[in-house]
Amino acid sequence: MLRLTWVQPEDLIGHELRQAAQDGREPSAIVARWRAAGGKGAPTRAGASAEPASRYLRQLAEDLLDELADLPSALAEHEPTDLATIKARCREWPSHTPAAPPAQAGLEAAWLGRAAGCLLGKPVEKLPLDAIRRLARSTGNWPLDTYFTAKGVPAELLAAHPWNRRSATTSLAENIDGMPEDDDLNYPLLNLLLLQRHGRRFTTTDVAELWLAELPAGRTFTAERIAYRNLLQGLEPPRTARHRNPFREWIGALIRADVHGWTNPGDPAAAAEQAHRDATLTHTANGVYAAMFTAAVIARATTTPDIHTCLRTGLTVIPPNSRLARAITHAVRLAERHEDFDEVVDELHATHAATHHWVHSIPNTALITAALTHANGDFTGSVCRAVSGGWDTDSNGATTGSIAALLAGAPDHLPDRWTTPLKNRLATSVADFNGTGFDTLAHLTHREAARP
Repeated sequence: MLRLTWVQPEDLIGHELRQAAQDGREPSAIVARWRAAGGKGAPTRAGASAEPASRYLRQLAEDLLDELADLPSALAEHEPTDLATIKARCREWPSHTPAAPPAQAGLEAAWLGRAAGCLLGKPVEKLPLDAIRRLARSTGNWPLDTYFTAKGVPAELLAAHPWNRRSATTSLAENIDGMPEDDDLNYPLLNLLLLQRHGRRFTTTDVAELWLAELPAGRTFTAERIAYRNLLQGLEPPRTARHRNPFREWIGALIRADVHGWTNPGDPAAAAEQAHRDATLTHTANGVYAAMFTAAVIARATTTPDIHTCLRTGLTVIPPNSRLARAITHAVRLAERHEDFDEVVDELHATHAATHHWVHSIPNTALITAALTHANGDFTGSVCRAVSGGWDTDSNGATTGSIAALLAGAPDHLPDRWTTPLKNRLATSVADFNGTGFDTLAHLTHREAARP
């Protein structure tokens, strides 16, 4: 029987109960009703439980999702989603300071860095932290320094912790032949297409219409899939982000943010505002902040080579009393305190792993920030730290790689072992980008950055 992932009510309710506890609502009475009826928790790693629920449980899950949405949040005042209120909370919101477009070579490096970082993380996506460490150590690749390989890994270790089944054939060192398709590259391509068609004054509705026209539903996950379903049911943004969407603070908006930073050079305020219009199709509060933070960091990185300045700039566009701001600040302190990055990762996991799903934006943004801080923005050091920290490994590697490569400034400033296997080619189901080279993508991005 078809078990469609990320949309079944009986699977969503467990995620929503956890989300409610995180964002300041009191779900205990609803938890008791769900459990008394025989309801289970959310699937730990997959998007759907192994067996379908009864019609009664499915209807109860739908009713409880709506009841949870009506619960008041104690954090609402400190974690708004509308842009005007976000700006009002940000005492150091930056002024608009547009600069000349970044060099095309820097943009090519950023595209390459995003692809290489994503590719590094793909084989170990969904694996627990200990498994990532054991797999890398078994081949002498620890601390992580290059792509994962299956050569030399003991059979019993692979049996216990198999590679991500969708990625092993394309993303292990011995199998890489160009950049395979991944949502971490598809979304930047969609946003490049968005700017080509609508310019930087696009609306959230423009994003929605573009997705319906160009993004196959099967290529969406978590919050994006829920928003897609909501669009097909006739809901309009921003309700598409809120209706029965327990993933609204997960990482999906963050991975769409790069193009907004690349095309607003030196202007983190404009980058954050652009990211907000994109993110609110699918996300609220901290899920939106993660995208705004990332876009602002990248916009600053186009003109400022110091990663620490860039990260501080990112904090100026998100509410200072939000959970994300606190997590980022904590991650920076950890990275500055510990010489051994494994200790940083262990403390981040001790802080977040028990309460957050591995795709939630808060722990993943914290890990990205810690990796960049600890490596001082160096490309190899940053992407390897980000991926070695677990959680959403391919997304974290992609965003970290994009930022660090942009700081590096040109493709030839990136080690060949990362870029040569990409063969200046990526696969995608988005529009007519399949097979496009990263040099061409850099040219198209530069053109959008230069457009008024």
